[in-house]
Amino acid sequence: MRLRDVELRDLDAYLAMRCDPVMMAELGGPLPAEGMAAKVERDVAEAASDRSWIKMIEVDGGTAGTVALWSHQDSPQDSHASRGDDGALVSEIGWMVLPRYQGRGLAKLAVRELLDRAADDGRWGAVHAFPAVTNPPSNGICRSTGFTLRGERRVEFAGRLIHTNHWVHLAS
Repeated sequence: MRLRDVELRDLDAYLAMRCDPVMMAELGGPLPAEGMAAKVERDVAEAASDRSWIKMIEVDGGTAGTVALWSHQDSPQDSHASRGDDGALVSEIGWMVLPRYQGRGLAKLAVRELLDRAADDGRWGAVHAFPAVTNPPSNGICRSTGFTLRGERRVEFAGRLIHTNHWVHLAS
């Protein structure tokens, strides 16, 4: 497995991940294909500027998925949010692995590698993850890669509110 920056040629992988009902089941359902090319362009620009780390997971000569680390203003959506987080700048990690590559531990390896890079880099601080409460594999990745569960939250993803667990990984 290796990680590389997202490129414009990754549009097909984005379509396969973000527009598929199975892949997006825990994130409120598939996104429309319209706008996906623009999303890839924005992500390529973010990665090129080093503002965000948007990596494609490659294995066996193919693209297996993605793992990304970015910063944004925190805006908890309900009372399950941890006190003191509202409006703070947070670093967040997220990942997706295509079904034919699932069950190989690729997401866990990719998350570990990006967390190690973040710790070495020093600018990201605590890294947050927000997998859906109904997503055992992603919550298991958080548990097995050293995250601590802080509670449940509702977070916005692509204009949809998702009921998530709030995990935090402290830089080591």
